[in-house]
Amino acid sequence: MKILFVCSGNAYRSPVAEALLKKLKPEVKADSAGINPAIPISEAAKKYLKRENASRYLKKTPEGLDRKKLDSYDLIVTMKPEHKEAVLRKCPHCTDKITTWDIDDPFFLPHGYAEKIFQQIKNKVIILASSTK
Repeated sequence: MKILFVCSGNAYRSPVAEALLKKLKPEVKADSAGINPAIPISEAAKKYLKRENASRYLKKTPEGLDRKKLDSYDLIVTMKPEHKEAVLRKCPHCTDKITTWDIDDPFFLPHGYAEKIFQQIKNKVIILASSTK
């Protein structure tokens, strides 16, 4: 199975989900992308993944959605509805393979929310990993 996680900048939410899934389910091909990758990977993402012994699965730099062959994924997980819309603009026939988690971007939240968002992602990834073949 091949899974793509999509968020805004590919700096926190989607690379965290990718890294956690790679740790929990190494046989699944996990990947991530951002709608507008412009910033480096979040230091908070590095910190929390290190705590989970998953930092080795974290990508080095953000990647854009334009570089991905959306048809090749079995499942595309978007973090917010606007990410789903962006995927559908590039791949209108991908509707049936998209699910949206509705997880907020910690970049736009007050200090301290990054860990809460990390836990939300971790919980979703655990459920995904347990239901993935």
